[in-house]
Amino acid sequence: MPAMEFQFTCEDENQPAILAAIRKQAPDSLSWSAARKLMQGRHISIGGVLCMDEGRRLTVGETVQISDRPVPPPPTRKDVRILYVDPDVIIVHKPSGMTTLRRKDEMGWSRARKQQQPTLDECVPQLLRTHAAKKNESKRIRPRLPKMFSVHRIDRDSSGLLMFARSQKAQTHLIEQFAEHKAVRKYFALVPGTVADQTVTSQFIRDRGDGLRGSTDDTSIGQEAITHIRTLRQLGEYSELECRLETGRTNQIRIHLAELGHPICGDIKYRGPMGGPDVEDTSRIPRLALHAAVLEFKLPSDGKLMKFDTQWPPEMQRFLNRLQSKQ
Repeated sequence: MPAMEFQFTCEDENQPAILAAIRKQAPDSLSWSAARKLMQGRHISIGGVLCMDEGRRLTVGETVQISDRPVPPPPTRKDVRILYVDPDVIIVHKPSGMTTLRRKDEMGWSRARKQQQPTLDECVPQLLRTHAAKKNESKRIRPRLPKMFSVHRIDRDSSGLLMFARSQKAQTHLIEQFAEHKAVRKYFALVPGTVADQTVTSQFIRDRGDGLRGSTDDTSIGQEAITHIRTLRQLGEYSELECRLETGRTNQIRIHLAELGHPICGDIKYRGPMGGPDVEDTSRIPRLALHAAVLEFKLPSDGKLMKFDTQWPPEMQRFLNRLQSKQ
């Protein structure tokens, strides 16, 4: 099949199936077989996210990209690392490209369909069950999966530290620490240009006027979002930042840095301030350059202070080393 590269935005309110929409929009005639080969070969993305699901239906405004080169395969549970487990909490290292929680409208999917793009909340119990079986020297893996409860999320294309609770009581206690700003969360980010150390405070709304989340000047609406920014080092034309969350709104760091005119490298969604031109990303980075590096909290059972930290994963370390070598 000849290489092709194009994109389109869905305007059909009838929620067409992805392959049917691609056949309709393709610049040249495309058979069903050819469309399926594009999907199986990882050439189709929706909003920058790889799509491997033939049953996926599009909503108005979603952008579909067909690339002539295959998108990297989605991470699997082999890419997930469990760093700590006790009766209260589970601390894991999430790979870039994996969603934290399965969406409600995907819960009814078959096991095979889910395995095409596994989520973290599905991978972690499987890993815990396998580890328990090995620890007990059992050849048979018990069918019952251990329960766990969501405390917070990190963006799909971010990597790094994330916590699950092992009981509803622990979940409530940990969520309260986040709500009261007692838990510490720090991220690494790579952005173009030079950013002054500062604290960014704004009111977030779901639609800033162009369909994206963002800040508003109207302080009577929205949710307060606070990010503390510190430069760690300059890497030529780029800056490596530490961003500490005081609040934890959806896409908070990505939005604040984009609104400052320094969108995160690899971010295809937030590319600049509302109303201004997009800041071109010339980094050619393979992923979103955002990493949850530090997580600090108190255990629900005894109040013991726990601190976890992790460095950039290897693919990002290699990219940063190349930037440093060019200085």
